Amino acid sequence: MDLVERPVADPPPQRWPLATVLVVDDEPGMRNFIEKSLAPRVAQVFSAESAEAADELVRKHRFDLVVLDIALPGRSGIEWLRDLRERGHAFEVVLITAFADLDTAIEALRAGANDFILKPFRVTQILNAVQHGLERALLRRENWVLRRTLSQRTPAADGLVGQSIAIKGLQAAIQRVAGVGSTVLLCGESGTGKELAALALHRNSPRSAGPFVPVNCATLSPELIESELFGQAQAGSGGRKLRDGLFVYAQGGTLFLDEIGELPMALQATLLRVLEDRRIRPVGSEQQIPVDVRIVAATNRRLADEVAAGRFRKDLYYRLQVVEINLPPLRSHKEDIPDLVEHFVATLAPQLGVPPIELGADELGYLQQYDWPGNVRELRNLIERSLILGALNVSALYPGLGRSTHGGRAAPAPATTDLHTMEKLHILAVLDSVEGDKTRAAQLLGISRRTLERRVAEWGLN
Repeated sequence: MDLVERPVADPPPQRWPLATVLVVDDEPGMRNFIEKSLAPRVAQVFSAESAEAADELVRKHRFDLVVLDIALPGRSGIEWLRDLRERGHAFEVVLITAFADLDTAIEALRAGANDFILKPFRVTQILNAVQHGLERALLRRENWVLRRTLSQRTPAADGLVGQSIAIKGLQAAIQRVAGVGSTVLLCGESGTGKELAALALHRNSPRSAGPFVPVNCATLSPELIESELFGQAQAGSGGRKLRDGLFVYAQGGTLFLDEIGELPMALQATLLRVLEDRRIRPVGSEQQIPVDVRIVAATNRRLADEVAAGRFRKDLYYRLQVVEINLPPLRSHKEDIPDLVEHFVATLAPQLGVPPIELGADELGYLQQYDWPGNVRELRNLIERSLILGALNVSALYPGLGRSTHGGRAAPAPATTDLHTMEKLHILAVLDSVEGDKTRAAQLLGISRRTLERRVAEWGLN
């Protein structure tokens, strides 16, 4: 908390078009003064004349910052602030008062105030305090998103690399769609780079200054995914202690829902309402929170088939399919493999701390014979393993294929078989290499464990 009066400067030019602020003061003139100062710079300003009236607003709306007078009729501002913190509300709070001493300042700090201003104050002082508070709130949100993204990130393609007609068409589609705010559905097999395409949509959109929040629906249990997305009023606090969900953390940016086909049917109905109303309701709460988020969804299934089978809601499918972009499998643009290999070697070698490897024409030709059921992610994983071993690890692609003794070159590739047989051979080879560990094998293959188990079951194997 800042107890030192800041030097007066010109009003900061910053605007916070997504921020919602609550002003609590029993003096109508002071409320009006603060409201008029903030209204041109934030999305919404609410006001209340008492802690009790403010509490009702907090139950109905989500606030980024509260300007709170200490001396209020009924409950004091510090008492109400202490209660808010106990209930889990983490928004920034700027305390204002006409009478303050060191004991009051210490009490305010202990109650959870972030800033402290003495009345009377100038416009510049309140604007500076609000600016610093909203900057802290934004930094806290960005840090949370970054930690979550880093903790959940799986190996993926590091760029939409390639000069083929397929990749050029994908890049053009992303550029064309990025500038509009419509919901986008990305379709393609596992490992084709759907998260990368979603990130490209975000970075080329007007929302690029906001957060990009990815969530893989297949990795969350049905019991957790609703609270992860929408937040939760935790037990033991009268149903009022809120934990924000991913929709709130993605405010002003993009929420990427990967593997959207894995959503439980009940949650599909909830998501449909959110897409239509642009408001969310945390689990166990009566509070409706407005959200300004662009949704980009992705699936490796044919959602039309899922709709026909009764596993996916038709109305949600049409709502997501405002714009549909299909990502090509690697087998349809094998001419990009040399560029992809060069890109992965240049990117991964410094990360691993190993020298780069060079692939000759024969080795690149061999890679272009393979049909890559795991797509670009599988190629990336192969290059990563090869960098660690110091040479192209060709045995991972075809069981029983060895290395020649002539300069470390790959042995001649076997004749290319049909895709399904090749996929089966590759999956079984990877499973064998990790001694049957399906979780590890799924990671190496770039598919979910559920998908791997389904494939193995289809082949009648344990």
